[in-house]
Amino acid sequence: MSIIFQHARLLNPLENLDREGTLRVADDGTIEAVAFGNEPLASSPQDRVVDLSGKILAPGLFDMHCHFREPGQEYKETLESGAAAAAAGGFTGVALMPNTKPAIDSPLGVAYIRHHSALLPVDLEVIGAMTAESRGEHLAPFGKFRSYGVTAVSDDGTAIQSSQIMRLAFEYASNFDLLIIQHCEDKSLTQGAVMNEGLFSAQLGLKGIPEVAEAIMLARDLLLMRYLEEHKLHDPLRRPRYHVAHISTKESLNLVRKAKKEGLQVTCEVTPHHFTLCDEDLFLAPSKGNYLMKPPLVSKENRDALIEGIADGTIDAIATDHAPHASHEKECPPDHASFGIIGLETAVGLTLTELVEKKVITMGRAIELLSVNPRAIMNLRPIRFTAGEQANFTLIDPNAEWTLRAESIRSKSSNTPFLNRSLTGRATGIFHKGKFLETN
Repeated sequence: MSIIFQHARLLNPLENLDREGTLRVADDGTIEAVAFGNEPLASSPQDRVVDLSGKILAPGLFDMHCHFREPGQEYKETLESGAAAAAAGGFTGVALMPNTKPAIDSPLGVAYIRHHSALLPVDLEVIGAMTAESRGEHLAPFGKFRSYGVTAVSDDGTAIQSSQIMRLAFEYASNFDLLIIQHCEDKSLTQGAVMNEGLFSAQLGLKGIPEVAEAIMLARDLLLMRYLEEHKLHDPLRRPRYHVAHISTKESLNLVRKAKKEGLQVTCEVTPHHFTLCDEDLFLAPSKGNYLMKPPLVSKENRDALIEGIADGTIDAIATDHAPHASHEKECPPDHASFGIIGLETAVGLTLTELVEKKVITMGRAIELLSVNPRAIMNLRPIRFTAGEQANFTLIDPNAEWTLRAESIRSKSSNTPFLNRSLTGRATGIFHKGKFLETN
């Protein structure tokens, strides 16, 4: 029995495709045929027909920055609960950061996640740690990571503070064609700090994180990249590739713009909470815990600069930095709260509400940011809507009006500042691994 998805807006920027059409998928998950407009598509009485009038059929969304906490902190999130949250948010794949307990700093950790995620509805790509235990002291086994199919490394949650270790990371990563993903933070400036440094941190009496802490680390890394490029201190066939995680400031964006113009292989991502909220929202919130993350919510000026960076193409991807925490880790004094919020289930709604509805970007650009570009940055197989390809797509209702309720969250944790927020646009289902899953 085949499934026919008819009257959909087939939207795939990779193929310059944005047309009404119908897509038939075989029971083994292979796309059998695609028709456009009123072009007829053969069917049989046994076929299941799904009417997608008014809805979008897009290449499966991919979140390249998530934390599922397993192994070691399953009370916050498990691979299973994280995958459920991803599917509910419309993601058919996510990349997991390695700062679990223990850290994913060897092929054994990669094998653990792959084994325990084989039957889940979404792909779990593994990002290996850059250094042993993410301590920033000794490089992890990049070559072994590559042999296990890992395509990126990161010490997310911290940054390699030693310039010498960072130089070695660039050299070895380029030799094995691994992407470096950096959480840019000069820890000497952020130790013990809680929120963005400025008027609101002063009024709350909380130690502030200076915005320059991000740009300083980013500038150092770009200087190292330029040095290695100019002196050809790497495999000439494999140049260093560098990705800035959760970029948050105007100065950092300007550094990325300059690096791109120079031809360095640099990309960056932004989170929905950073293009939606600012430090004033934290100041006004009666409970602060769910507004605390790293990098912190920044000033309105920096928030507006991020929106401009999305519009002008400087920012390459939207990633959630999905970071589950138990309630006791958030419902406490701000200087004791854990950093981070969940984001998989609100990413589509926030992107459409804050960016598409406000005409900052088109729907096609939104799909680039949420699907096409993250897969390309991670060197993953692209998705095409052509006969013979494996079906991997997300269904989106751009006009759905909904409100996030705690009882509807699929994640094991509910630490989000967007509870009870009304949104426009949401994912309604995914098709992946040969299965159609209606999620909302």
